[in-house]
Amino acid sequence: MSNVLSTSTSALIAFQRALATVSHNVANIKTDGYSRQKVDFATRNPTDVGYGDVGNGARITDIRRVADQLAISRLLDGSGELARLKQLSTMADRVDSLMSDTATNVNGVWSKFFNSVNGLSANAAATANRRDVLDNASTLVTRFKQLSSNLDTLNGEVNNGLLSASTEVNRLAKEIAQLNGAIGSDSAAAAPDLLDRRDQLISKLVGYTGGNAVIQDGGVMNVYSAGGHALVVGTTASQLTTAADPYQPERLQLAIVTQGQTVTLDSNAMSGQIGGLLEFRGNVLTPAQAELGRIAVGMATTFNQAHAEGMDLYGDMGSNFFTIGQPKAGAHAGNTSTATFTASYGDVSKLDGQNLMLRFNGSSWQASRADTGATVAMTGAGTAADPFVVNGVKLVLNGAPANGDRFLLQPTTSAIGGMSVAITDPSRIAAANPVKATSALNNTGTGVLGAVDVENAGHANLLNPASIRFVDANNYTIDGAGPYPYTAGEAIKANGWSVVLDGKPAAGDSFNIGRTAPGSSDNGNAKRLAAVEDAKVLSAGTITLNGALGGLTTQVGSAARSAEYSLKAQQAITDNAQAARDSISGVNLDEEAADMLRLQQAYQAASQLISTADTMFQTILKAVG
Repeated sequence: MSNVLSTSTSALIAFQRALATVSHNVANIKTDGYSRQKVDFATRNPTDVGYGDVGNGARITDIRRVADQLAISRLLDGSGELARLKQLSTMADRVDSLMSDTATNVNGVWSKFFNSVNGLSANAAATANRRDVLDNASTLVTRFKQLSSNLDTLNGEVNNGLLSASTEVNRLAKEIAQLNGAIGSDSAAAAPDLLDRRDQLISKLVGYTGGNAVIQDGGVMNVYSAGGHALVVGTTASQLTTAADPYQPERLQLAIVTQGQTVTLDSNAMSGQIGGLLEFRGNVLTPAQAELGRIAVGMATTFNQAHAEGMDLYGDMGSNFFTIGQPKAGAHAGNTSTATFTASYGDVSKLDGQNLMLRFNGSSWQASRADTGATVAMTGAGTAADPFVVNGVKLVLNGAPANGDRFLLQPTTSAIGGMSVAITDPSRIAAANPVKATSALNNTGTGVLGAVDVENAGHANLLNPASIRFVDANNYTIDGAGPYPYTAGEAIKANGWSVVLDGKPAAGDSFNIGRTAPGSSDNGNAKRLAAVEDAKVLSAGTITLNGALGGLTTQVGSAARSAEYSLKAQQAITDNAQAARDSISGVNLDEEAADMLRLQQAYQAASQLISTADTMFQTILKAVG
């Protein structure tokens, strides 16, 4: 009788706990990272009654979670990459929108500006046309600055993202280390809920940093970033922090504090959300800012050069139409000398906008690409008379450098900050050719002068009168000097100007070159200004300014689309990994319902056995009473 009671009681307790586990599974069906739990039953040790062994019922040997570490690891690997691509795609789309939206991009106001310059060439003396050019120039400069400011704002968002992400990484790493301590060296004996909680925290941590988790003997989880830096080792958590970039204090870098040492992390040391932010800044934002600055420098410099070749309504040679910021050479915070560089633009066709590292080895300077480390040719002595020249930038060294000094040269990133329209008076627009050519009325040949082209606006004798006189059809003099041989179609040059003669001149024919009078409606230089838009001045004279602007939009759009396509592919991979994990560890309501009914019936049967044992006991009491 006692055997029946103890057996049925053990069964009742076992089924009760099994029902509680089923209830726990159902309650957590929507809990992220929850692994269903399963109860393992075993028989209790039997009792030897002399003639044999009598069973003593059931007991629960384990309440374990149903999990496959391989499926969990696969999901972890995918979650870090998915978080990286989500962050990269989201931020790249922001830049793409800025570059492609007519309300924020440069393309529309760029076209309006050059259309107004074309309009000026049709009526060079009209004040309204001149005012329209200045107004559209101001709008173009404002749009350049607005777009540059919006890109700077995105850099601030990256900084804020790094700050918040590092704080969250530290919190997660600390809690994982605490769970490692609570779980101990035997994960098989640990509570399933603790193991699930740790896996969920590791998944979130990897979502920020990328990387993987490694199980030690006994079940302790160590977590490493994508670059192999230890974030959690046993019960010890490292700490992420941020620090100002030694070259660009406005940008934050990540560093890791481990074993009392702070190590600055390379941008490739992290994946996940943090990696996406760093990749966006390095591969999308910085190149876009540099290329936008290069286009602005190319346009302003080329337009200024063309404007200097013309004459305004006051009869003066054209001055700078635009001002533009200069290249920036930032010293490393660890430099031991006070040496600095003064940077300016040289040959714009060689300007590529790529950031360069300048290093002094104690005897000479070397230049290399900041992103790839590739060596870049650098000429000159660094003096005002013979400046260093590298990628279209001129550098004058101020002060004595020390061995190991480093500088970051940003050729175009800060150019737009100093951009403005340099003139405010419409009459100062140099739309006219400074010199013009006339033919003598008594010429007998068929020679006709073409437009005079200014080749050297700074020539001291550019505006001086000059007379071209043909000795015969094949020779000419200039102000009595010569004679010089003449070939049909060949330019005649002097005093910084050149002119081409069409037709065949005769002996005694003369042509005069003279200064254009103030107030002239000549539009010769206005045509040159309008042609700046399609001038091949970038990339060694192979790309037009207009083409470069379109290329920037394409470049950013391509980066955004590439990130989007990669995100879709990774989402499918991660969804499959999640489905594989859920097929093993997920709660199935049908299965739980079936277990509940079976356990309920077993529980009722065990209860009935206890009732039977009680009846047997009462019968004995009555018999002996």
